[in-house]
Amino acid sequence: MEIHLYFYKLKFRSRIIVLLSCIFFVQCGSEDSIDSAKTKLLNKDGGQLNEDLQSLAAEFFNWRSATQPAAGDDIPRVERPDNWVPDYSQEALLEIKTKYKEFTVRLEEIPKENWHVSDSVDYLILRSAVERVNWEFTVLNAPSRNPDFYVQQTLGAVFELLLISTPMSEQRATNIIARLNSFLQTVEDAKTNLTLPVASFTDIALGNLENIRKKLEATNDALMPLFPERLHEELGHASESAIKALEDYAIWLKMKHPEMTNDFSVGKEAYEYFLDNIALIPYSPEELLKQGELEWNRSVLLEEFEQLRNSKLPEPTLFATVEEQLSQAKIEEENIRVFLEENDIMTVPESLSHYLSVKIPPHLAPLAYMGVMDDLTSESRLKETAVRYIPEPSPYLPYFSLSSAQDPRPLIIHEGVPGHYFQMALSWSNSDPIRRRFIDSGANEGIGFYVEEMMLQFGLFDDKPRSREIIYSFMRLRALRVEVDIRLAVGEFDIEEAGEYLEKKVPLDKETAINEAGFFAYNPGQAISYQIGKLQIMKFLSDAKIMKGDKFDLRKIHDYLMLNGNVPIALLRWEYLGLRDEIEQFFN
Repeated sequence: MEIHLYFYKLKFRSRIIVLLSCIFFVQCGSEDSIDSAKTKLLNKDGGQLNEDLQSLAAEFFNWRSATQPAAGDDIPRVERPDNWVPDYSQEALLEIKTKYKEFTVRLEEIPKENWHVSDSVDYLILRSAVERVNWEFTVLNAPSRNPDFYVQQTLGAVFELLLISTPMSEQRATNIIARLNSFLQTVEDAKTNLTLPVASFTDIALGNLENIRKKLEATNDALMPLFPERLHEELGHASESAIKALEDYAIWLKMKHPEMTNDFSVGKEAYEYFLDNIALIPYSPEELLKQGELEWNRSVLLEEFEQLRNSKLPEPTLFATVEEQLSQAKIEEENIRVFLEENDIMTVPESLSHYLSVKIPPHLAPLAYMGVMDDLTSESRLKETAVRYIPEPSPYLPYFSLSSAQDPRPLIIHEGVPGHYFQMALSWSNSDPIRRRFIDSGANEGIGFYVEEMMLQFGLFDDKPRSREIIYSFMRLRALRVEVDIRLAVGEFDIEEAGEYLEKKVPLDKETAINEAGFFAYNPGQAISYQIGKLQIMKFLSDAKIMKGDKFDLRKIHDYLMLNGNVPIALLRWEYLGLRDEIEQFFN
């Protein structure tokens, strides 16, 4: 199937030529000038924020909070307005595409004279956020091609609210009922919109809808004691309506399945558009494949070295109970915070809340498969504790849960401190509002992956050598994801082949492998973000070390990285060091 792409490249090229001639670049030469330039760029409190950019960004992200699709990933989650329900009717989809064009024109019309590098960075990340709308709704064309898109806009939309770890409020209860009541209309819109459905995406949707009556009835029963009594009847009616809508959707999908296409790949041209305009990654798909291959070779050998080194040690054991795991996870999170400060790695603000593990509550358990099982809080909830929901320890757990049942630290590092929660909480406090928003997973997941090996190298796991094997296994997976992502995107893998490849080569359990392959198939570009983002961070930091020599301050650059952790790494390298070699292609 040929996907018609509307990239607006010619318009961008003509406008960017003007931008390049007008923009004011801060040139960095000597060590003193690096510090001086960086101070000027980072001191945003002195009125240096570009008002035109900030005003347009505030309007765009406010609009985006109401129109951004629900998804299982934790990084892009947004706070929705109260009483929000998804609307992907044909009229709404047309309005989204119209607004995309409007925001694009308005962004390019902003005067660009006398800009600092920081203004240019803000411009590029806002342009990336706007282009993501085009990526989702025109290039990927999820509303027309992906039946699981509507499972995410129904079950996934409710899942977002169930994840919140604080006690149930009446407003949140009302919001849950509203979203359950919206299922019927969303399913009707799905039947109208799905003109090019992909069979393999339909299989994913049907898997997510399996036993849906049993799952939603269990969720309903568990929510009843948490809801105000006056809302019990409404909840019951809304749950039954939601169940019937999804049962009907499953029947419709099965009926349409034989006539669906098997072609889901977006193709190389679309993938390159994503790299240049959204991810802002300065490499070609071929270069990314080579980077992934080199890191795969490295991770395989490092894991082998570690296993041989530990061959005389006892095999790792699992926690006996979930309570024991919860208790140890709390201790380890505290220890990691101390470790970061004592080793002068980065600053841990005293005001930063904690990232704790908790048992999966009954109202969330039936839908636990719908996304990443954590609540990273949000910009308006910074004083609340972030949590990860964990199952009972068992040798039969999937890949990541099994690692936590052995040692909670690897996932605490990636998902919590100093990974996603830590970075996002700091970024939500950035004095530049544009930089508080999700742009692309490359920076966020790059940080999450980078800090895993960084903490290993600093010696965090010296007390438990077998846990170093977990880190190296994670490294194998992230390296292999690069190849899987690209080959899925260009049509060289189908989902089953990609799942088998991951299962055998990492190795992964079959459930995790197939889930990963399916998610990456309809989210091209996400799976490269871990490995490529990490490599970009390492290049950025090594360049900083060479340029600054004895004046290099790891804590200081880590603090900058975390505060600006939503910004693509190539742009941070440009802003911090004045190096433009990786950003030219984003302007032409």
